[in-house]
Amino acid sequence: MTKTALGAKIRELRDKKEYTLEKLADLTGSSKSYIWELENKAPPRPSAEKISKIAEQLGVTIEYLLDDQASITVENAADARFYRKYQQMDDKTKAKIRSFVDLWDDDDDG
Repeated sequence: MTKTALGAKIRELRDKKEYTLEKLADLTGSSKSYIWELENKAPPRPSAEKISKIAEQLGVTIEYLLDDQASITVENAADARFYRKYQQMDDKTKAKIRSFVDLWDDDDDG
């Protein structure tokens, strides 16, 4: 069995979230065996749609999961995912988020 960086990352993130194979499969519209194969084998080109759904449920980006060189950290992937979601929000929601951040920043000063 040939494991891949993709498989190792999926398993690590799944374990951190305490998701079973079945839980992650349900959340992503995949089969349990598909998730198992991603984690334990080197499947030929997994579907971009499935990888996207898996990344979303695990709180990272597709780029992080597919990065074989380990140049993207989990934290950077989570930040990138948040920023992408933020960019799609309406102006009122963005303003609320910015005000929350300002409040936290003010708390750090004192």
